[in-house]
This record gives sequence, structure tokens and C-alpha cells, in this order.
Amino acid sequence: MLGGIASGKSEVARLLAGPDGRVLDADRLAHAALEEPEVRAWLRQRFGPAVVAGERVDRAALAAAVFSDGTARRELEEQVHPRVRAALRAGVEAARAAGVPRVVLDVPLLLENEGEHGLPALCDALVFVDADAKVRDARAVARRGWASGELERREALQLPLATKRDRADFVIRNEGDLDELRAAVGRVLEALAAR
Repeated sequence: MLGGIASGKSEVARLLAGPDGRVLDADRLAHAALEEPEVRAWLRQRFGPAVVAGERVDRAALAAAVFSDGTARRELEEQVHPRVRAALRAGVEAARAAGVPRVVLDVPLLLENEGEHGLPALCDALVFVDADAKVRDARAVARRGWASGELERREALQLPLATKRDRADFVIRNEGDLDELRAAVGRVLEALAAR
């Protein structure tokens, strides 16, 4: 899955996987990695009690710290990304071994550092979920509680959306209702079945 923040990638991933498929969600895996004792200890040492209070990581405080400091963000990525990538690869292998008919990688940074991790090579097709920046910003404000403009600030740290869109085999527009989205996903599934 490719696309901008709050474009609806997770919903599209769920629809693409269907009831018999499996979604491997990098964000969930990253949240789990943050709670690993070794990572929590590193976070406590690097950022202090404002980020790790007791046994829980304050993800909002962590985001505030790393999205304003490129060095801190890179250091965090060095701690978390290898764990997430290993979990994704293990998840794909387990799904294949179990005969799962469709595995969808919901990985916001799938193309970032591709040469290092090679995750796109695990994919039969790349799907880009497209939505206007204003629509996505409004979703991020309403659903995530972000300040308007935070989405743009965070996306500036990623590969340009145009680059991701150009790499995609399929583009799904997600600015309508759920029925329209289901229909668009259905067309992609039909095209994939015809390959």
C-alpha cells in the first residue's frame, strides 16, 4: 500500500485482503516495537521521562520530539524499522506457509530506503491510495487530533507522493463514500485476478 497520510490506506488494505486474506500493518508493528523492553530503555535514556513514563511510551510526546529533530527521528528509525521489517517478512512467510490467499502490506514507508530492505519485491502489485491534500488534512485533524498543517509537515519528511504514485500499478481515489471505495477496490481485485 502506498499513499499519503490519512488517504485511507488501512481501509483499502482491509478491503483488498478480504475475509480470507491478511493485512500486515507496519504502524501496529511499530507501536509494538516501541513497547519492547530494549526499545523502551533506549527511549527512556534518549528522551527521558517525558516520553517513557513507567512502562508506557507516550507516543504523542515521542512524535513531538522526533518530528522536530531530524537526528532524533533517524535514531528512532534505526531502533524501530529493523524490527518492523523483520516482523513483516516473518508475517509474509507465515501467511504463505498457511496458504493465506492474499497478503497486503500496509506500510506507509514502503518505498523509503527500498535498497536497504527490499520490501517492495515481496509485492505482486503496488496500490496507491489517492486523496486530495485538503481532504487528508481534514481527516487527520478530525480523526487523529492533529493541528491543521501537521500532515504536510510530516509528509515533507517522506518520498514525494508523486514518486509513490508513479511507482504504483494501481491508483485508487478515496474521496467518496465507502460504497465507492469498495467498488474501486473491486476493480483492482478483478484486474489482479486477470493477471
